[in-house]
Amino acid sequence: MTRSGDQYLEGLRDGRQVFIDGELVGDITRHPAFKGAVRSVAALYDTVDDKANRDQLTFASPATGEPVSLAHLIPRSPADLTRRRIALKVMAEQTFGLMGRGPEHVAGFLAGFAGHSHVFAAGGEHFARNVEAFHAKARDEDLYMTYTILPPQIDRSKPAHQQADPHLYAGVVAERDGGIVVRGAQMLGTGTAISDYVYLSNIAPLQPGDEAYALAAMVPVGAPGVKIYARRSYAAASSSLFDYPVSARFDETDSLLVYDDVFVPWEHVFAYRNLDVVKRQWFATAGHLLGNNQAQIRFWTKLEFLIGLAHRVAEMNGSVNLPPVKGALGEMAAQVATVTGLVLAQEQHATVDEHGVAWPGRAECFANMALQPDLYAKLLVMIRDLCGGGLIQLPSSANDFANPAIAADVNRFVQSPGYPATERVKLLKLVWDMVGSEFASRHHQYEMFYAGAPFVVKMRMYDAYDFGAGRRLVDTMLDSYDLSGLRDTALPPAGDALDPVRG
Repeated sequence: MTRSGDQYLEGLRDGRQVFIDGELVGDITRHPAFKGAVRSVAALYDTVDDKANRDQLTFASPATGEPVSLAHLIPRSPADLTRRRIALKVMAEQTFGLMGRGPEHVAGFLAGFAGHSHVFAAGGEHFARNVEAFHAKARDEDLYMTYTILPPQIDRSKPAHQQADPHLYAGVVAERDGGIVVRGAQMLGTGTAISDYVYLSNIAPLQPGDEAYALAAMVPVGAPGVKIYARRSYAAASSSLFDYPVSARFDETDSLLVYDDVFVPWEHVFAYRNLDVVKRQWFATAGHLLGNNQAQIRFWTKLEFLIGLAHRVAEMNGSVNLPPVKGALGEMAAQVATVTGLVLAQEQHATVDEHGVAWPGRAECFANMALQPDLYAKLLVMIRDLCGGGLIQLPSSANDFANPAIAADVNRFVQSPGYPATERVKLLKLVWDMVGSEFASRHHQYEMFYAGAPFVVKMRMYDAYDFGAGRRLVDTMLDSYDLSGLRDTALPPAGDALDPVRG
C-alpha cells in the first residue's frame, strides 16, 4: 500500500554508505547535502498517501486490494495510459518537474518489465518469476527505486572485458549459495543516495566476452558493500532558501556507485550472464517507453514552470504587452505546447500487444526525446534574454534585507510597480536558480543527455518512425507523370488515406 513521508524517511536509516566532501554521511535525512531533496520526496509520498488523492493517484493492488501508486500500474489500454498520465502529472508538479529520478520513474520501467516477463524467461523461467515478484513487492511496499545502467567513463574504446582491470565495470565475480557477488562500479546514480533500491544493469551495448557484466538485479541501497560517492551538493552550498529556492529543495544528487563484493540473492536477479536478455529488456518490453513517458510528463511540467517564470518576469518588468516580448513568449509557448502534444499523442497512438500491455506511441515518445536537448537549451537562452541585466543586478543575499542601511537603498532602487524589492528579488533569485546557478547548469547538462547521446536518440526516432506514408506520396507523385506529360492515373480515393503514424 502507499506509505507516508515519515515511513519513507525511516526506511533511509538503514546504515547505507554515502560519501560526500571526504566524509561518510551519518543520517542522510539530516545532512545538509540531502535533507532538502529527502523532504521533497517525503512530501510527494504524503501526497500520494493522502486519502483525498486516492481516486486520482492510486489503484487497487491486485494482490491485496490496498491502494497503491499508479506509477506501478501495468497499463492494459489507452485509457490506463491516460489515467496513469494524470497521476504522474500531479506527482511531477509536487517537485515542479525538477526531480528526474523520483519514485515514479523506475517504477515505470519495472512495470514494463513485469508486463513482458517472458523476455526475461529466455534466460530461465525463474528470472521471469523474479521480475513479476519484485514488481509486486515494489508496488505493494511503495518502494523508491533508481538505477545505475552505464559503466563509468574510463576507456570507451574497449569493451568491458578488455579493460585494464576486469573489475572496473560492475560485473559478477562469483556465485554463492543463494545468490551472486558483484564487483565494480556503475554510473549515473541520480537520486540513488535517497532511494530504497538501485537497479543494476546495462543499457550500453555489450559484446561477446562481456557476459560477466550482462546482468540485471535489484540491490538494496543499504546492502553491505554498496558505496555511494555523491557529486558536489548544490543544496549544501546554497546560502539560504530565499537565495537558492530550488537548489535547496530539489537537488537529487548524482553519484558513482561502487559495488564492493555485494551479495545479491537469486530472487532479486532478473538476468544473469545473458547478453541478449540484458539488451532486449529495454526495447522488447514496454519498460523503456513507460519510463520515458513518465520522464516526458515530468519534462512538460518543468517547461510549464519555466514559461510561467518568463511570463511573470515580463509582467513585473512592464514589458508583457510589447510586441517583441509577446512574440518571444509565444515562441516559448509553442515549444511547450509541442512537448505537451507529443505526450498526449502517445495515448492517441498507443497500441496493445498480444500480451495485453499498452505501449505509448513510439514515434511521439522518441520525437520528444530527440527534441528535448535543443529545446531546453533554447528556452533557457530566451528566458535570459527576457530578464536582461536584472538577473545579475541583485542583492548578494537575503542578509542585505536584514541591514537597515543596505535595505533602504535596495528597497528604493530594486523594485517594480506592484513588486516591492523583496518580491522582485525573490522572483529573480528563483529565475537565476533555474537558469544560471550551478543547479541550473547541472539541469541543462542533464536534459542534454537525459536519454543518452543525442545521435542515439535520433537513431531510435529513425527506427520508430513510419516513413511509408511519405514514400507512398512520393511514389504517387512519380507515377502521375512521365516524359510525355501527365498520366491518366487515378489518385487514391478520398478518405482512403492511411494513418500517418500507424500506416
